[in-house]
Amino acid sequence: MTVPKYRIQATELAKQQGLLNRTKEKGKNRRSKEEIREEEEQIIRDIIKNKIDIKGGYQKPNVSDILLCKIVLFPYHLCTYVAWNFSWFYRFTIRGEEYGEEERLYIIRKYMKMSQAQFDSLENSLIETFLKQQLWIKENYEAYKKEQEEEMKMKMATDSRWKRYRRWMKSEGPGRITFADD
Repeated sequence: MTVPKYRIQATELAKQQGLLNRTKEKGKNRRSKEEIREEEEQIIRDIIKNKIDIKGGYQKPNVSDILLCKIVLFPYHLCTYVAWNFSWFYRFTIRGEEYGEEERLYIIRKYMKMSQAQFDSLENSLIETFLKQQLWIKENYEAYKKEQEEEMKMKMATDSRWKRYRRWMKSEGPGRITFADD
C-alpha cells in the first residue's frame, strides 16, 4: 500500500474498472471525506492483493521462507549449488562454451550485486539495455558503472537537498555534538 509504484498501478486499474468514482454526492446520501478515503483505500488494497504481481521484498511470504524449512532444506540446496558450480566451471571454463541469455543475465546480476528478487523487479526494457550494452563483459560493466556514478554525481551536484546537506556537513556536521559539561 505504501509503495508508490504499486499504489499508482492499483489506482489506474481501479479507474479503468470504474471502481473509483469521485462523483459529488448531494443531500442525505452525502458521505464524509474520511469515509470516501477509507473506501478508496479498501478498493486499492483489494486490487493490490488480488491483481498486481508484486516482486521483490514486498511479495507474500512462502512456506519455504520459514527458517525451519530453510534449515531442513539446506543440505539439498548445498548439493545443488555445488553441482551447479561444477557444471558452470566445466561448461564455460573447460569447454569454453558461449554464454546463453540466462547465463549473461546471471553474470550481470552478480556484477551489480543484486539478489534474484531485486533483479526480477527491474523493468524488462532496462534488462534489454543491459543485454544490448553487453554488460556481462567485465570491461563494459566497469564503463557502465563509471557512467552511472558520473550521472549520480551530476544529479547530486544540482539537487538542492544534497547541497543543503553538504553545507550542513561542512559548517556543523555530526562532529559538532559534544557532551562536555557547561
